[in-house]
Amino acid sequence: MDGAGLPETRSTCPYCGVGCGVLLRADGQGGLMVRGDPDHPANKGRLCSKGLALGETVSTRGRLLSPSINGQAADWDTALQTVAERFSATIRDHGPDSVAFYVSGQMLTEDYYVANKLMKGFIGSANIDTNSRLCMASTVAGHRRAFGTDTVPGTYEDLEEADLVVLVGSNLAWCHPVLYQRLAAAKQQRPEMKVVVVDPRRTATCDLADLHLQLRAGTDVALFNGLLSAIYHGGVVDKAYVANVDGFDAALAAASIDHMDETGLNRRDIRAFFDLFLRTDRTVTVFSQGVNQSSAGADKVNAILNCHLATGRIGLPGMGPFSVTGQPNAMGGREVGGLANMLACHLDIENADHRQAVRGFWDSPAIADHAGLKAVDMFRAVGRGEIKALWVIHTNPAVTMPDADAVRAAIKGCAFTVVSDITGATDTARLAHVLLPAAAWGEKDGTVTNSDRTISRQRAVMPAPGQARADWSILAEVGRRMGWHKAFDFETPAEIFREYAALSHIAGQFDRDFDISGLSGISDQDYEALAPTRWPVTKTRQGGRFFADGSFYSPNGKAQMLALQYRPPAARTGPRFPFRLNTGRIRDQWHTMTRTALSPRLSAHLAEPFLEIHPDDAARTGLGPASLVQVTSPVGSAILRTLITDRVRPGEVFAPIHWTSDTAPSARIDAVVPDVVDPVSGQPESKAAVVALAPFLAGWYGFAVSAAPMSPSSDYWALARTPGGWRAELAASGAPQDWETYARVLFDLPEAAVQIVEDAGRGLARLAFHHDGRLLAALFVAPEPVAVMRDYLVTLPGNAAEAVLTGQSPADMPDPGPIVCSCFGVGMNTILTAIESQVLTTVDQIGVALQAGTNCGSCRPELTALLARGQVREAAE
Repeated sequence: MDGAGLPETRSTCPYCGVGCGVLLRADGQGGLMVRGDPDHPANKGRLCSKGLALGETVSTRGRLLSPSINGQAADWDTALQTVAERFSATIRDHGPDSVAFYVSGQMLTEDYYVANKLMKGFIGSANIDTNSRLCMASTVAGHRRAFGTDTVPGTYEDLEEADLVVLVGSNLAWCHPVLYQRLAAAKQQRPEMKVVVVDPRRTATCDLADLHLQLRAGTDVALFNGLLSAIYHGGVVDKAYVANVDGFDAALAAASIDHMDETGLNRRDIRAFFDLFLRTDRTVTVFSQGVNQSSAGADKVNAILNCHLATGRIGLPGMGPFSVTGQPNAMGGREVGGLANMLACHLDIENADHRQAVRGFWDSPAIADHAGLKAVDMFRAVGRGEIKALWVIHTNPAVTMPDADAVRAAIKGCAFTVVSDITGATDTARLAHVLLPAAAWGEKDGTVTNSDRTISRQRAVMPAPGQARADWSILAEVGRRMGWHKAFDFETPAEIFREYAALSHIAGQFDRDFDISGLSGISDQDYEALAPTRWPVTKTRQGGRFFADGSFYSPNGKAQMLALQYRPPAARTGPRFPFRLNTGRIRDQWHTMTRTALSPRLSAHLAEPFLEIHPDDAARTGLGPASLVQVTSPVGSAILRTLITDRVRPGEVFAPIHWTSDTAPSARIDAVVPDVVDPVSGQPESKAAVVALAPFLAGWYGFAVSAAPMSPSSDYWALARTPGGWRAELAASGAPQDWETYARVLFDLPEAAVQIVEDAGRGLARLAFHHDGRLLAALFVAPEPVAVMRDYLVTLPGNAAEAVLTGQSPADMPDPGPIVCSCFGVGMNTILTAIESQVLTTVDQIGVALQAGTNCGSCRPELTALLARGQVREAAE
């Protein structure tokens, strides 16, 4: 049964903050069919490679199906009573600030609301923070300083209506692909539109850029201070608008061009950028993690906001600063008070009137009267024993927090840790005293808010497996068991949403931006049918942009421009640590791959962790192509595969964030990143650690494929899904005495028949295990990185493969090569062959021939590079 006769359900993608609408159809066999929703305003039917592969990630394999206490199965009653009693006892004996929640942008708004209400309004502590602290806290701080509240002024349509789009610290093509598609389509329709990318790396997004400013890491404030000075001297200050702004003179006085040389940019490119900005009214500046994840992140945000406030380019079509969020409900968490320094509905925890109003609305016995501990400080307090009960929900801080090994040790030493998640197989879940099985995307109901303030529904289309429950239900039951039955007597997410919307009316009375009181009377039926809706939603207003009228949310109604001084990253390079490490996402993976690693298609593009390093630096460090490199910082180390490229500047390196103890334990990159934070936002500086590099002197390298999961044991290994099972890269300093014994343990095949080809003198070995004429597994070993056709070999497990030990595809079965287009599974060799044989000269022609690049478009920059490579090869011939 293919599900063709079953109804489709409208929902929202669970990945980035674009908030794409999806249409879901159960296939009747436990699977899911997914397509983009053509009626959703965020994506209008488009999906990226991750969204397109969602149906491949809903397997219940590996799911947490029942509660457990200290590793032993337990029923829900016992587990919840244990949580309630331990938290109550800890609060009684040590006070409310001795407990903490660490939550996630993966939670729905209704989940977030109940967690925030329980912690801030009834426990009476603000020790609830979210993993959004790691991605968007600097934007929140910048917005609040400039506007008086955390308001995103514009909408996605502004990217299409602008004449100039400046992308700062945003690899939109890989991290927010559907927005990139919308921007690319707009530029194709209006070629006069200009795009500037400000980024230390040359990313896929630069393929769209008219100008790439490859500045030194961390120098954004110097660049935008220079721009503010140019705005003034170029005569484009909007004097009427600036009458509604405080701090203009001080900001301008601080906007020295003395630090422009710190950017590392040539004056010609700086002048070209300034000229574009000065002469283009309809300008949008999009910024993301490259701005936020810095010890000067809030200042970077305000440096950008200063330029838009000075020119009055804000709140009008095609004009404004625009923060793009990293998670599906990072905005929802900000709105509901998920951050430790905020109350719900953008109310201020420091404001006694706000606190009293919220307390009265909740009829709560207490309310937090001071900001709680932000994420880094929270885990430091856990490590010191000051927080004695911790609840982690849908996130993996033992991997994702900076100085991750210290965080892991802190959680391990905590007196009582609860983890709610969809799986118990995460680095954090393994440290829990109580594990609670939570419903996953596709199984739960609620709302999320995307980057342009659009509230969308996530809807259940599949039953939750085993005993898994919705997060709001788990939290509410604990609240009831702690003695607050009436306050947490929720029965449906619609009921929670109504209460939340009603609370926002109080925010409106305090002249806050977030007001959805127009939805406070929504019926269950209307909630179920709720279409994407941009806030605010009141009796007099729905959606729209903010601040075009020069009215803000500060006490005097004016915006604030800040006097900013350029500050370099906290850590300085030097002889011991001469390189600066940048970290970030790759195209087809998400966070710690709990979901995306289930899809073989998504694992095919970049199957193992890597370090981008400039060719000059690689030569000086003794690193060759595909060799292994030891990356060491003052707090930790990692082993990664070398990727030599001029995409990074000399002296700077880049590594992705996704790998964990389950997928590549040596490559947990946040173990290398120190826990330095922005003093205003508390956001970690994840893109400017200093590191040393050295070749990892491997005694052997291996490549393995298997139909069943493997159990690698070596200094370096990286595991990934394939269509027929699993693949692994392996390396170690010392070789085992017997390769057959090693391989049988690796594959857990003690009895299977084996073929072996070995040359001990040269350090070569190849082993293949078969049963009934079918390949079970194969291992290839060499003293240098193994040279075999990997993308062919991964197709063999489970099939007849007599010639597997050659490591090469037969002449009549061409090797497709590494996957370039994940949406349609098109490999590099296939593309190059088509370019040559069909004389293809454009990316669009490749799309017609192979479909590559015709869906999410994220691979189009790589297709462009392959076209150039094919043309070079043709010219050489």
